[in-house]
Amino acid sequence: MAGAACGMQFMLSALLTQSFGAYVAVLSDERGWSKTALSGAAALQSVEAAIVGPLLGVLMDRFGPGSMIRIGIVVFGLGFVALSQIDSLAGFYMCSVLLAVGASLGGYFPLTVSLIQWFERYRARALSLVSLGLALGGLAVPLVAWSMHHFGWRNTAMGSGLIAILIGLPLASVIRRRPQDHGETVDGLPPAPAGSPGDAATGRSVQLEFTARQALRTQAFWLLAVGHAFALLVVTAINVHAITHLKEGLAYSVPQAALVIMVMTVGQLAGVGLGLVIGDRVDKRYIAAACMLGHALGLLLLAYATHTFEVVGFALLHGFAWGLRGPFMQAIRADYFGRNAIGTILGLSAVIIALGQIAGPLVAGILADLTGNYRLGFSVLALTAGFGSVLFLLARPPDLPAVAAP
Repeated sequence: MAGAACGMQFMLSALLTQSFGAYVAVLSDERGWSKTALSGAAALQSVEAAIVGPLLGVLMDRFGPGSMIRIGIVVFGLGFVALSQIDSLAGFYMCSVLLAVGASLGGYFPLTVSLIQWFERYRARALSLVSLGLALGGLAVPLVAWSMHHFGWRNTAMGSGLIAILIGLPLASVIRRRPQDHGETVDGLPPAPAGSPGDAATGRSVQLEFTARQALRTQAFWLLAVGHAFALLVVTAINVHAITHLKEGLAYSVPQAALVIMVMTVGQLAGVGLGLVIGDRVDKRYIAAACMLGHALGLLLLAYATHTFEVVGFALLHGFAWGLRGPFMQAIRADYFGRNAIGTILGLSAVIIALGQIAGPLVAGILADLTGNYRLGFSVLALTAGFGSVLFLLARPPDLPAVAAP
């Protein structure tokens, strides 16, 4: 399951998450659409996540992931096929929403919730493997840019849709709901001896777990959600605008800018690798706080870069922070609130997180249109991310609820 989830994240990342900026740069040139207008498509994707997230969480807790992930993969593939045919900004927006719905149903959220049900002792390690796929997707960005250059963005989008369906559906068939439904145990531990107090799925003593309502009443829920939103201010702004900034501000070609994204992937892979080693041994909130400073510093390097070594510094620093922090965001919530209602809890968190995903590209795009470059927008986002470090430091584990969740 962890391997299949890694593969699916690689596919989604390679085709959309880390390649979206290439479409933005090419369409801006070909169609003359403004940065603000193109940022609106990314914002719509985040609005979709805010609307669908809570519903996805409830459905995951109640019915499991199987059919939902397969439907998501098909919708994702059809979104690319539709994108290959668009001729208007409205069409671009509609396809962006379709791609977002597919990625929500078949992507990081349901895959994460599924793995949380299967892992506890090795949870951070399993979730880091999922993020490994996300990071590896960056290695394919130069290939996507090369395809756009030689075959055009329409043919690239059409091919992406077909690849998503042909590869995604077999991988989706591997994902299962809960270990106890298949005669397995969490972390592969032996079941508890007969007559001993324990969790039949894990072989451990039963721990009190939070309901979604109980989690909402804790300070930790809100601090983690807002801190996560501040992190995605930077991540989504870079995914949407970095290639355009490198192209317009530093005179890089789209293929050259795509190579910078590949360097960022190297940093991301290093971060994921460190997370695999230390993720289940350290206090995750301290790591998250340090990574927020890495995001802020990296974005400032990009904003004021005049030489290649500064661009490389941005790519490695931001990528490392993203790769290390990303898996911890869901793992720390599972550590704090337990598994029983984790889908609903993550879904409710998605509403707040989406505000960061919406604001990041819009702030960068609007200020770039007003000032003629990305420096002011990137600086504002970097300072906000730096403040997010404080929020993670304050997000201490909540007191356990008085009564076990049903």
